[in-house]
Amino acid sequence: MAKSLVIGASGGIGAALVAALGAQGISRSANGLDVTDEASIKAALAELEGPFDTVFIATGALEIGPHTPEKALRAVTPEGLRAQFDTNALGPILLLKHLIPLLPRDTPARIGILSARVGSIGDNGMGGWYSYRTAKAALNQLVHTAAIELARTHKQAVLALLHPGTVATDFTAKYVGNHPTVPPEEAAANLTRVLDGLTPAQTGGFYDFAGKTVPW
Repeated sequence: MAKSLVIGASGGIGAALVAALGAQGISRSANGLDVTDEASIKAALAELEGPFDTVFIATGALEIGPHTPEKALRAVTPEGLRAQFDTNALGPILLLKHLIPLLPRDTPARIGILSARVGSIGDNGMGGWYSYRTAKAALNQLVHTAAIELARTHKQAVLALLHPGTVATDFTAKYVGNHPTVPPEEAAANLTRVLDGLTPAQTGGFYDFAGKTVPW
């Protein structure tokens, strides 16, 4: 029987994914998961019983403590950069590291990791948001590299970076302005549809909510 897992299940998109998939969910609020602490990640995933055929890593943060998206270079701080990297790049790749034993080796598996279009270097025409952009760009490289390795041992696996669009959640509430948004339930449906439609030949790619490739 197929089993699904959502990591970051307490967020708006994560909760919607849990509902859409009937998935098992883990999160900081429910399980004490700290994605910036590898021991916490290892302990949380050790409690799970796989294999999981579908996994979404939906962790992440736009504001971390006092650190908010920078509008100008003068606002960049070492602390803000490190906080974003720890949460939005280091966290997901460490989750993936400890997730591998919970994936089936000889049957299809799909792993979707939420990224963001603002992490695209090629698509950056606006500037600003230095730390968040940089962390997401680093995440993209980490996951793309991991997909190459995973394909050697899990030949039917798909590992993909997914941009959910602008979703109406607490995460984005202060920043959307007049930008169109979609509810979390619609975002979850889009993400699951895109991930389900990918083949192993497309592993390691970066796709938006419509299934279109996002520039690196």
